[in-house]
Amino acid sequence: MTDEHKAPGKPRAVLTLNGRPLPGKPVVATPGTPMPRAISSVNGKDRPSALPMPADRSVSALARPNILEKWSADAAGIRAVESGDNVITMFGAIGEDYWSGGGITAKTVTAQLRAIGDRPVEIQINSPGGDMFEGIAIYNVLREHDQPVTIKIMGMAASAASVIAMAGDTVEIGAASFLMIHNCWVVAVGNRHDMAETATYLAPFDQAMADVYAQRSGRTAAECAKWMDDETYMSGSVAIERGFADTLLTADKTTRDEQAKASDRERTAITALELKLVAGGDTRSQARDHITKIKGTPGAAPVADTPGAGGETELTGLLAGLLTTIKS
Repeated sequence: MTDEHKAPGKPRAVLTLNGRPLPGKPVVATPGTPMPRAISSVNGKDRPSALPMPADRSVSALARPNILEKWSADAAGIRAVESGDNVITMFGAIGEDYWSGGGITAKTVTAQLRAIGDRPVEIQINSPGGDMFEGIAIYNVLREHDQPVTIKIMGMAASAASVIAMAGDTVEIGAASFLMIHNCWVVAVGNRHDMAETATYLAPFDQAMADVYAQRSGRTAAECAKWMDDETYMSGSVAIERGFADTLLTADKTTRDEQAKASDRERTAITALELKLVAGGDTRSQARDHITKIKGTPGAAPVADTPGAGGETELTGLLAGLLTTIKS
Protein backbone atom coordinates (compact mmCIF):
# COMPACT_ATOMS: atom_id res chain seq x y z
CA MET A 1 0.00 0.00 0.00
CA THR A 2 1.18 3.50 -0.68
CA ASP A 3 -1.53 5.77 0.76
CA GLU A 4 -1.54 7.58 4.12
CA HIS A 5 -3.66 4.87 5.78
CA LYS A 6 -0.80 2.41 5.52
CA ALA A 7 -0.42 0.51 8.81
CA PRO A 8 2.71 1.27 10.87
CA GLY A 9 5.57 -1.09 10.17
CA LYS A 10 4.19 -2.37 6.88
CA PRO A 11 6.86 -2.50 4.18
CA ARG A 12 6.68 -0.87 0.80
CA ALA A 13 8.08 -2.66 -2.21
CA VAL A 14 11.87 -2.53 -2.29
CA LEU A 15 13.35 -0.94 -5.39
CA THR A 16 16.79 -0.10 -4.00
CA LEU A 17 18.35 -0.58 -0.60
CA ASN A 18 20.25 2.42 0.72
CA GLY A 19 21.12 3.36 -2.84
CA ARG A 20 22.59 -0.05 -3.64
CA PRO A 21 21.35 -2.44 -6.33
CA LEU A 22 18.77 -5.00 -5.30
CA PRO A 23 20.22 -8.06 -3.57
CA GLY A 24 20.97 -10.85 -5.96
CA LYS A 25 22.13 -8.56 -8.76
CA PRO A 26 25.84 -8.11 -9.55
CA VAL A 27 27.54 -5.70 -7.17
CA VAL A 28 29.27 -2.88 -9.01
CA ALA A 29 32.28 -1.24 -7.37
CA THR A 30 31.53 2.34 -6.38
CA PRO A 31 33.48 4.77 -4.21
CA GLY A 32 32.91 4.02 -0.55
CA THR A 33 31.46 0.55 -1.22
CA PRO A 34 33.85 -2.15 0.05
CA MET A 35 34.25 -5.19 -2.18
CA PRO A 36 35.11 -8.72 -1.10
CA ARG A 37 38.84 -9.19 -0.58
CA ALA A 38 40.63 -12.14 -2.14
CA ILE A 39 41.61 -14.76 0.42
CA SER A 40 42.92 -17.54 -1.80
CA SER A 41 46.20 -17.48 0.11
CA VAL A 42 44.26 -18.37 3.26
CA ASN A 43 41.60 -20.66 1.92
CA GLY A 44 40.38 -21.95 -1.41
CA LYS A 45 37.22 -19.86 -1.31
CA ASP A 46 36.64 -16.13 -1.33
CA ARG A 47 34.25 -14.59 1.13
CA PRO A 48 30.90 -14.04 -0.59
CA SER A 49 29.70 -10.59 -1.56
CA ALA A 50 28.23 -8.13 0.92
CA LEU A 51 24.51 -8.21 1.59
CA PRO A 52 22.66 -4.86 1.40
CA MET A 53 20.74 -3.87 4.50
CA PRO A 54 17.03 -3.02 4.34
CA ALA A 55 16.09 0.62 4.39
CA ASP A 56 13.10 -0.16 6.64
CA ARG A 57 14.25 -1.89 9.85
CA SER A 58 10.78 -1.69 11.39
CA VAL A 59 10.14 -5.08 9.79
CA SER A 60 11.94 -7.93 11.56
CA ALA A 61 12.74 -11.25 9.91
CA LEU A 62 12.82 -13.73 12.78
CA ALA A 63 13.53 -17.38 13.55
CA ARG A 64 10.34 -19.47 13.58
CA PRO A 65 9.18 -20.83 16.96
CA ASN A 66 9.66 -24.44 15.78
CA ILE A 67 13.33 -23.67 15.07
CA LEU A 68 13.77 -22.23 18.56
CA GLU A 69 12.18 -25.34 20.02
CA LYS A 70 14.45 -27.69 18.02
CA TRP A 71 17.54 -25.76 19.11
CA SER A 72 16.34 -25.89 22.71
CA ALA A 73 15.91 -29.67 22.48
CA ASP A 74 19.06 -30.55 20.52
CA ALA A 75 21.69 -27.83 20.95
CA ALA A 76 21.06 -25.79 24.11
CA GLY A 77 24.05 -25.58 26.42
CA ILE A 78 26.70 -26.71 23.92
CA ARG A 79 29.86 -24.70 24.47
CA ALA A 80 33.51 -24.79 23.42
CA VAL A 81 36.02 -26.55 25.65
CA GLU A 82 38.71 -23.95 24.94
CA SER A 83 38.64 -20.24 24.30
CA GLY A 84 41.07 -17.39 23.71
CA ASP A 85 41.43 -13.63 23.51
CA ASN A 86 40.71 -13.68 19.77
CA VAL A 87 37.43 -15.61 20.09
CA ILE A 88 33.92 -14.19 19.69
CA THR A 89 31.14 -16.42 21.00
CA MET A 90 27.63 -16.38 19.58
CA PHE A 91 25.62 -18.57 21.93
CA GLY A 92 21.92 -17.77 21.74
CA ALA A 93 19.60 -15.71 19.56
CA ILE A 94 20.80 -13.13 17.05
CA GLY A 95 19.65 -9.57 17.73
CA GLU A 96 18.93 -7.53 20.82
CA ASP A 97 17.53 -9.62 23.67
CA TYR A 98 14.74 -7.71 25.38
CA TRP A 99 14.60 -10.22 28.23
CA SER A 100 18.29 -10.14 29.24
CA GLY A 101 19.29 -6.69 28.01
CA GLY A 102 22.07 -8.28 25.93
CA GLY A 103 22.05 -10.06 22.60
CA ILE A 104 24.31 -10.74 19.65
CA THR A 105 24.34 -7.60 17.52
CA ALA A 106 26.53 -6.00 14.86
CA LYS A 107 27.39 -3.30 17.39
CA THR A 108 28.75 -5.77 19.94
CA VAL A 109 30.60 -7.78 17.30
CA THR A 110 32.20 -4.62 15.92
CA ALA A 111 33.40 -3.70 19.42
CA GLN A 112 34.84 -7.18 19.95
CA LEU A 113 36.67 -7.09 16.61
CA ARG A 114 38.09 -3.69 17.51
CA ALA A 115 39.41 -5.13 20.78
CA ILE A 116 40.95 -8.14 18.99
CA GLY A 117 42.65 -5.88 16.48
CA ASP A 118 44.51 -6.90 13.34
CA ARG A 119 44.65 -10.61 14.12
CA PRO A 120 42.91 -13.77 12.95
CA VAL A 121 39.56 -14.26 14.68
CA GLU A 122 37.54 -17.32 15.66
CA ILE A 123 33.75 -17.20 15.81
CA GLN A 124 32.05 -19.93 17.86
CA ILE A 125 28.38 -20.33 16.94
CA ASN A 126 25.56 -22.18 18.63
CA SER A 127 22.45 -20.23 17.72
CA PRO A 128 18.87 -20.81 16.54
CA GLY A 129 19.05 -17.55 14.60
CA GLY A 130 16.85 -14.58 15.37
CA ASP A 131 16.71 -11.23 13.59
CA MET A 132 17.76 -12.06 10.03
CA PHE A 133 18.62 -8.45 9.22
CA GLU A 134 20.87 -8.20 12.29
CA GLY A 135 22.50 -11.42 11.09
CA ILE A 136 23.14 -9.81 7.72
CA ALA A 137 24.72 -6.81 9.43
CA ILE A 138 27.01 -9.10 11.48
CA TYR A 139 27.92 -11.04 8.33
CA ASN A 140 28.93 -7.79 6.62
CA VAL A 141 31.05 -6.74 9.62
CA LEU A 142 32.89 -10.08 9.72
CA ARG A 143 33.58 -10.29 6.00
CA GLU A 144 35.38 -6.93 6.17
CA HIS A 145 37.82 -8.12 8.85
CA ASP A 146 41.34 -7.89 7.40
CA GLN A 147 42.56 -11.19 8.87
CA PRO A 148 41.33 -14.78 8.45
CA VAL A 149 38.00 -15.58 10.05
CA THR A 150 37.37 -19.14 11.27
CA ILE A 151 33.77 -20.12 11.98
CA LYS A 152 33.14 -23.04 14.34
CA ILE A 153 29.57 -24.36 14.46
CA MET A 154 29.43 -25.93 17.89
CA GLY A 155 25.80 -27.08 18.01
CA MET A 156 23.59 -25.33 15.47
CA ALA A 157 23.79 -22.39 13.10
CA ALA A 158 20.21 -21.84 12.00
CA SER A 159 18.47 -19.07 10.11
CA ALA A 160 20.31 -15.76 10.68
CA ALA A 161 23.23 -17.63 12.25
CA SER A 162 23.73 -19.62 9.03
CA VAL A 163 24.17 -16.32 7.17
CA ILE A 164 26.84 -15.26 9.68
CA ALA A 165 28.63 -18.59 9.15
CA MET A 166 29.07 -17.78 5.46
CA ALA A 167 31.49 -14.96 6.41
CA GLY A 168 34.16 -17.47 7.40
CA ASP A 169 37.30 -18.14 5.41
CA THR A 170 37.12 -21.58 7.00
CA VAL A 171 33.95 -23.14 8.40
CA GLU A 172 34.25 -26.04 10.83
CA ILE A 173 31.15 -27.93 11.95
CA GLY A 174 30.60 -30.69 14.48
CA ALA A 175 29.55 -34.10 13.17
CA ALA A 176 26.42 -33.88 15.33
CA SER A 177 25.88 -30.18 14.64
CA PHE A 178 23.44 -28.67 12.15
CA LEU A 179 23.36 -25.80 9.71
CA MET A 180 19.83 -24.75 8.74
CA ILE A 181 18.76 -22.39 5.96
CA HIS A 182 15.30 -21.03 5.17
CA ASN A 183 13.54 -18.00 3.71
CA CYS A 184 13.03 -14.80 5.70
CA TRP A 185 10.22 -15.37 8.17
CA VAL A 186 8.20 -12.50 9.62
CA VAL A 187 5.07 -12.02 11.68
CA ALA A 188 2.76 -9.76 9.63
CA VAL A 189 -0.83 -8.63 10.05
CA GLY A 190 -3.11 -7.17 7.41
CA ASN A 191 -5.23 -7.78 4.37
CA ARG A 192 -4.21 -9.41 1.09
CA HIS A 193 -2.66 -6.18 -0.19
CA ASP A 194 -0.51 -5.93 2.93
CA MET A 195 0.55 -9.56 2.54
CA ALA A 196 1.42 -9.07 -1.13
CA GLU A 197 3.48 -6.02 -0.23
CA THR A 198 5.30 -7.90 2.51
CA ALA A 199 6.09 -10.74 0.08
CA THR A 200 7.46 -8.23 -2.43
CA TYR A 201 9.56 -6.64 0.30
CA LEU A 202 11.10 -9.95 1.40
CA ALA A 203 11.77 -11.53 -2.00
CA PRO A 204 15.01 -9.63 -2.74
CA PHE A 205 16.51 -10.65 0.59
CA ASP A 206 15.72 -14.31 -0.02
CA GLN A 207 17.42 -14.00 -3.40
CA ALA A 208 20.43 -12.29 -1.83
CA MET A 209 20.84 -15.07 0.73
CA ALA A 210 20.50 -17.73 -1.96
CA ASP A 211 23.28 -15.99 -3.90
CA VAL A 212 25.57 -15.90 -0.85
CA TYR A 213 24.93 -19.58 -0.05
CA ALA A 214 25.59 -20.41 -3.70
CA GLN A 215 28.83 -18.42 -3.85
CA ARG A 216 30.10 -20.04 -0.67
CA SER A 217 29.04 -23.60 -1.52
CA GLY A 218 29.66 -23.68 -5.25
CA ARG A 219 26.06 -24.81 -5.80
CA THR A 220 23.60 -22.93 -7.96
CA ALA A 221 21.39 -20.21 -6.54
CA ALA A 222 18.37 -22.24 -7.65
CA GLU A 223 19.53 -25.25 -5.61
CA CYS A 224 20.08 -23.08 -2.55
CA ALA A 225 16.70 -21.37 -3.00
CA LYS A 226 15.02 -24.81 -3.08
CA TRP A 227 16.76 -25.79 0.18
CA MET A 228 15.62 -22.50 1.67
CA ASP A 229 12.04 -23.14 0.55
CA ASP A 230 12.20 -26.57 2.25
CA GLU A 231 13.68 -25.17 5.52
CA THR A 232 16.62 -27.55 5.25
CA TYR A 233 18.70 -28.88 8.14
CA MET A 234 22.16 -30.14 7.16
CA SER A 235 24.21 -32.36 9.44
CA GLY A 236 27.95 -31.77 9.64
CA SER A 237 28.79 -34.27 6.90
CA VAL A 238 26.00 -33.03 4.62
CA ALA A 239 27.04 -29.38 5.09
CA ILE A 240 30.58 -30.31 4.05
CA GLU A 241 29.38 -32.42 1.12
CA ARG A 242 27.27 -29.50 -0.15
CA GLY A 243 30.08 -26.96 0.33
CA PHE A 244 28.58 -24.96 3.21
CA ALA A 245 31.39 -26.05 5.54
CA ASP A 246 34.98 -27.21 5.05
CA THR A 247 35.95 -29.61 7.82
CA LEU A 248 34.51 -31.49 10.78
CA LEU A 249 35.02 -30.10 14.26
CA THR A 250 36.28 -32.86 16.54
CA ALA A 251 33.96 -33.93 19.36
CA ASP A 252 36.55 -33.15 22.04
CA LYS A 253 36.29 -29.44 21.19
CA THR A 254 32.78 -29.11 22.62
CA THR A 255 30.95 -29.90 25.83
CA ARG A 256 27.41 -29.48 27.12
CA ASP A 257 27.20 -27.15 30.09
CA GLU A 258 24.10 -28.10 32.10
CA GLN A 259 23.78 -24.67 33.72
CA ALA A 260 24.07 -22.97 30.32
CA LYS A 261 21.60 -25.51 28.92
CA ALA A 262 18.96 -24.54 31.50
CA SER A 263 19.54 -20.83 30.86
CA ASP A 264 19.41 -21.29 27.07
CA ARG A 265 16.16 -23.20 27.28
CA GLU A 266 14.49 -20.64 29.52
CA ARG A 267 15.35 -17.72 27.23
CA THR A 268 14.32 -19.69 24.14
CA ALA A 269 10.98 -20.69 25.67
CA ILE A 270 10.21 -17.06 26.45
CA THR A 271 11.16 -15.91 22.93
CA ALA A 272 9.11 -18.69 21.30
CA LEU A 273 6.14 -17.78 23.47
CA GLU A 274 6.47 -14.11 22.53
CA LEU A 275 6.37 -15.00 18.82
CA LYS A 276 3.33 -17.23 19.30
CA LEU A 277 1.47 -14.45 21.09
CA VAL A 278 2.35 -12.01 18.29
CA ALA A 279 1.19 -14.53 15.70
CA GLY A 280 -2.06 -14.72 17.65
CA GLY A 281 -2.67 -11.00 17.23
CA ASP A 282 -0.77 -9.30 20.06
CA THR A 283 1.70 -6.53 19.41
CA ARG A 284 5.20 -7.29 20.69
CA SER A 285 4.70 -4.88 23.58
CA GLN A 286 1.43 -6.60 24.52
CA ALA A 287 3.05 -10.03 24.30
CA ARG A 288 5.96 -8.91 26.47
CA ASP A 289 3.57 -7.41 29.00
CA HIS A 290 1.68 -10.70 29.28
CA ILE A 291 4.90 -12.68 29.72
CA THR A 292 6.30 -10.19 32.21
CA LYS A 293 3.26 -10.72 34.43
CA ILE A 294 4.29 -14.38 34.61
CA LYS A 295 8.07 -14.09 34.53
CA GLY A 296 8.79 -10.84 36.35
CA THR A 297 11.12 -8.02 35.43
CA PRO A 298 13.07 -8.45 32.13
CA GLY A 299 16.68 -9.40 32.86
CA ALA A 300 15.97 -10.45 36.45
CA ALA A 301 17.75 -13.63 37.55
CA PRO A 302 15.46 -16.60 38.26
CA VAL A 303 14.83 -17.29 41.93
CA ALA A 304 16.15 -20.61 43.29
CA ASP A 305 13.95 -23.64 42.70
CA THR A 306 12.21 -23.55 46.09
CA PRO A 307 8.55 -24.63 45.95
CA GLY A 308 6.46 -21.57 45.15
CA ALA A 309 9.52 -19.33 44.74
CA GLY A 310 9.10 -18.79 41.00
CA GLY A 311 12.36 -20.47 39.91
CA GLU A 312 13.01 -22.06 36.54
CA THR A 313 10.93 -25.15 37.29
CA GLU A 314 7.84 -23.09 38.07
CA LEU A 315 8.48 -20.70 35.17
CA THR A 316 8.80 -23.59 32.73
CA GLY A 317 5.50 -25.02 33.95
CA LEU A 318 3.70 -21.69 33.61
CA LEU A 319 5.06 -21.11 30.10
CA ALA A 320 4.19 -24.65 29.04
CA GLY A 321 0.64 -24.17 30.29
CA LEU A 322 0.27 -20.90 28.43
CA LEU A 323 1.67 -22.46 25.23
CA THR A 324 -0.87 -25.29 25.52
CA THR A 325 -3.66 -22.74 25.87
CA ILE A 326 -2.49 -20.83 22.81
CA LYS A 327 -2.21 -23.99 20.68
CA SER A 328 -5.72 -25.06 21.66
